[in-house]
Amino acid sequence: MRAMVIDDSRAMRMILKRIVAKLNFEAIEAGDGQEALDLLSTMTEVPELALIDWNMPNMNGLEFVTKVRAEPRLREMTLVMVTTESEQSQIVRALAAGAHEYVIKPFTEGAMIEKLALLGLVPTGANS
Repeated sequence: MRAMVIDDSRAMRMILKRIVAKLNFEAIEAGDGQEALDLLSTMTEVPELALIDWNMPNMNGLEFVTKVRAEPRLREMTLVMVTTESEQSQIVRALAAGAHEYVIKPFTEGAMIEKLALLGLVPTGANS
């Protein structure tokens, strides 16, 4: 399985890559939503998961979610917002745009694995 980690912070991409690697995901990185869309356009197989920051240059996470949901080829991808945006209205906007889950930074590795497990993306026994 593959996961796309989309965040303008290299440190955050490394943290998220380490977590998904423990769950046997191959991680692909992008520094913003536009770079992620460009990468997706070159891929024959769409990643099962995208972990998306909200606040990024060029194309923010909400715009990325909206564009992915408008693209039939990408609709099966599970989208999780991973962001410091903690206002209820922001969470509602992200979910309404098509995100499946919402994780507020800072988060623990366990909390992230729990969210992915709720989405059916953690193999049995992987989070022990």
